[in-house]
Amino acid sequence: MTPDRAPRHPRVAGLLLAAGGGRRLGGSPKALLRHNGALLVERAARALWEAGCTRVHVVLGAGAEEVRAQAELSGCVIVDNPGWDEGMGSSLRVGLRSLTGTDARGALVSLVDQPGISPEAYARVLDSFTGETSLVSAAYGGRRNHPVLLGAAHWAGVAAAAQGDQGARAYLRRHSAEIRLVECGDVAEPYDIDTGADLGRLRPGGAH
Repeated sequence: MTPDRAPRHPRVAGLLLAAGGGRRLGGSPKALLRHNGALLVERAARALWEAGCTRVHVVLGAGAEEVRAQAELSGCVIVDNPGWDEGMGSSLRVGLRSLTGTDARGALVSLVDQPGISPEAYARVLDSFTGETSLVSAAYGGRRNHPVLLGAAHWAGVAAAAQGDQGARAYLRRHSAEIRLVECGDVAEPYDIDTGADLGRLRPGGAH
């Protein structure tokens, strides 16, 4: 899955949060939902590679062994989150910790259940990285959403604030004046696959 071309920015890693158990979807791990011929976890990881991340860390939790067995994630660093049922915050903490000691100085954070976010949107946010103090978010019609790029200077603060299903939300709210918004509404849709009603957005067949 790793692209042959050089990364757009060699100091930014992709961080894919894919640990959710899909409680409102009947308990099936979101990572194993299928859309256009590929698993959601495969599509999201591929989008991060195509955008130009230097490495991609994938945080697994619910059904982790199943995901390892079924998903094509070659080249990715698989990170296990045994506390995944505590919420997205725990996955974000585990994921950021996994980047400690690497050469990454930024993390482009992605959620596995947002298949409408394209590689182009990831690339736009990635291109706004200027160093460890970067704090960048995609926007859709001016409203902040994923993906979010966290410079390394923010990792400790984000991890400390990441509780329950909040992820980086509380930290970003406190630092809203520092966030650079990058409009992506023309190339992506940030809908979530959360409930049975949302499954209609997933197409089972077609190309990857």
